[in-house]
Amino acid sequence: MFEILGKTNIDFIGMRKITFAVSIVITIVGLLGVLSIARGTANMGIDFTGGTSLQLHFDKQVEMADVRKALQSAGIEAELQEVKEGNKLLVKLARKSELSVGKAAEVVPAALEKGLQDVSITVDSTTEIGPAVGDKLRKDTLVAVAISMLGIIIYIAWRFDFNFGVGAVVGTLHDLLAMFAVFYLLDKEINLLFITAVLTIAGYSLTDTVVVYDRIRENLHKDLKGNLGTIINRSVNEVLSRTIVTSMTTLFAASALLFLGGEMIHDFAFALFIGVIVGTYSSFFVSSPVVMLLAERKSGKTDATGSNAVPVKP
Repeated sequence: MFEILGKTNIDFIGMRKITFAVSIVITIVGLLGVLSIARGTANMGIDFTGGTSLQLHFDKQVEMADVRKALQSAGIEAELQEVKEGNKLLVKLARKSELSVGKAAEVVPAALEKGLQDVSITVDSTTEIGPAVGDKLRKDTLVAVAISMLGIIIYIAWRFDFNFGVGAVVGTLHDLLAMFAVFYLLDKEINLLFITAVLTIAGYSLTDTVVVYDRIRENLHKDLKGNLGTIINRSVNEVLSRTIVTSMTTLFAASALLFLGGEMIHDFAFALFIGVIVGTYSSFFVSSPVVMLLAERKSGKTDATGSNAVPVKP
């Protein structure tokens, strides 16, 4: 494995008070974002709020940028989604646009034909998404995230130890709340692509954490008489270079989507970009220190630095 860092000796456990304080702030902001989603006051996409969906067919190929510009010139705010088969496009109008299904089927094609010129458009289908459907989808999304967290703690507790399971859930939940916090502060739209990114980062963060936990477990078996804080620090330092290389590789892919992927998947790629960075951070500064914190509380032993206080159980 290519290494960008040599042998390091960073006291991750010793910095936990500072990192925990930062993470608490992130978590609080993220919880505010989740609360705004639960209450329906966030910047929700059409999938959650309801609205009108039109499938349009063009007589020739058109550019998404030109379609978006034509709609904006007509004062129409819409989500655009390409359909793979034929020159088709899905146009989604939020309920706040106040265009009924029938009116939207007339106004949108007319605006596009005027803005694009020399293009003939037919409406293949029109669908109205009711607010009840959006409300159910919003609740189901939060339930799905909660179930995934429960599955994580069960899996990690079975594979490693209950303390490790709690640490993995805290770290993963921290990463998800960080994504909600960023989107909440920037008032970005919460849609199904964002939820897809959230669940993707949940899996990525867990995988990253498991790599660190595997090394901690290996070193625990090698040094049963050592101190847990020392062993955790050594383990994290040993996988530090590997984790950073993996994260950088993932960031390259996310960056390509973010800067070259187009406006349609911009927020999705942005969420992935933020999630990878935060996920790497939490593996070092959240998940592993939480294991140490739980062990300290169980044993009741700490020292001035908090890094070498808890003995490893033989």
